[in-house]
Amino acid sequence: MKHKKIYLLSTVILLTITVIVFSCKKAALNTSDPNNLNTSNYYKTAAELKAGVNAIYAVIHQNNLVSREWYYLHDTRSDEVAPGGGQLEAARLQLYNNTDDPTNPVMNSVWDGWYTAIFRANVVTDNAANVTDNLADVKESVGEAKFLRAWAYFDLVTMWGAVPLVTSVPKTVTDFKPRSPVSAVYAQIVQDLTDAAAVLPGKSGTDKGRATASAANAMLGRVLMQQGQFAAAKAAFLKIPTTGADGYSLTARYLDNFELATEFNQESIFEIVFIDKGDNNYNWGGESSTEEQSTVRNQEYCPVAWRNLIPSNKYLNEFENTATGAAKTDPRFSYSVYQSGDTYDDGQEVLTDGDQNGNASILNGVTKKISWRKFMIIYQESKGTAQFHPGGNNQRIIRYAEILLDLAECANETGDIPGAIAYLNQVRARADVAMPPYPTAQFPVGSKAQVTAAIMHEKMVECGDEELRNIDILRWRKEGYFATEPIGSFNPARDGLLPIPQAELDNNPLLKGQQNPGY
Repeated sequence: MKHKKIYLLSTVILLTITVIVFSCKKAALNTSDPNNLNTSNYYKTAAELKAGVNAIYAVIHQNNLVSREWYYLHDTRSDEVAPGGGQLEAARLQLYNNTDDPTNPVMNSVWDGWYTAIFRANVVTDNAANVTDNLADVKESVGEAKFLRAWAYFDLVTMWGAVPLVTSVPKTVTDFKPRSPVSAVYAQIVQDLTDAAAVLPGKSGTDKGRATASAANAMLGRVLMQQGQFAAAKAAFLKIPTTGADGYSLTARYLDNFELATEFNQESIFEIVFIDKGDNNYNWGGESSTEEQSTVRNQEYCPVAWRNLIPSNKYLNEFENTATGAAKTDPRFSYSVYQSGDTYDDGQEVLTDGDQNGNASILNGVTKKISWRKFMIIYQESKGTAQFHPGGNNQRIIRYAEILLDLAECANETGDIPGAIAYLNQVRARADVAMPPYPTAQFPVGSKAQVTAAIMHEKMVECGDEELRNIDILRWRKEGYFATEPIGSFNPARDGLLPIPQAELDNNPLLKGQQNPGY
């Protein structure tokens, strides 16, 4: 039976308190409505400030971001996925083919979602000084707001480059911001995450689903790596504890990181909470202020549902396999994908080619139907149920295995090859994975370049389709680590960055003529 999940969002979020309210009234009428909540009369207590933090989480949970468009944008800019077939919508296919333009609705949804989150985070940081009760809670709320703002800006700066940097609530409708240099955006991200890590609690001291000090340090390490600051990134990662009540470690079972009953396990550093509402209802329009939020990821990628994106041939053939000379077939392959002949629904049903709508894949020269298993919930439900089921499987954003692989990259980049190998082998030694340690015949690790190849391999097979590959590709492309360009349709004169949304160019006079190259 699915465990009860702690849901951190307010059941009713008064969105009017997170916007600037403009009103017209006669000069002689000098009264105010005590029932009209706004920023001047609401954020007076720690509980009210926490409600503002909850409003940030609310927008991150919604359709524009993690419950749908966020993973699509990351995945279609990676080489781990392929179109499931003609059912993939045109806007998503554009992103996959690098034929998108400034009006692409998926891209625009993510931009809008992150800037809404940033606005709400700014409401919290701007109003924190007005709260005088329970200062410990106030500090924690500000830490959460800064963590979420930093995550938003990290996504924005890596995918769009120079973006408007807004760190306080606009005071007028003409308070526009120009694009800030990438270096300035990164500096703000680093400052926010450093501040957050200093005040946020460990996992034992916070509600499940809220940001922690370890989440802030993990995100800080990601950010510093992206800037090539590997020694500083390693220092941030090493602040994540591995013992005690706040410690993290690998789960013995790989699939514990992607299934319902094992959410918030010892490997999960940060995850976004979703709820199965039991009515197959999903808020396609965006955010609801009165409803819990489900996710349609298990709908979009599900083998027996829409199957809009499937694993790429490159991803499938990256796994070590005895058929291609490896000492052992990597069990993470069968944990990550379904193929015809596999069972689901607690072993009651067998997946067939006919069940899987659309395209086939080529694995070791053999054509077959293969689909994603990660984050899908058909392992415990029937085909009939799965054909449309907005679910409650949490999206794991940061887990400890990623940290070990990032530590391996940091060690390798700072000259510690033995340390890098040791981190890699920790991941391979997971109880139900137990892959032979490096070096192997296919992956010698006698030089920095060889260790780099092993890291790139291990990151893909361990963390495939976890919305990390897009960012990794940007970093590794810059370092010249790809022998051939991983994205077949990639145009280096255009596709390194997404276009600034057309609506932003139209509405912000300071962005006139500021489009990214090639669009």
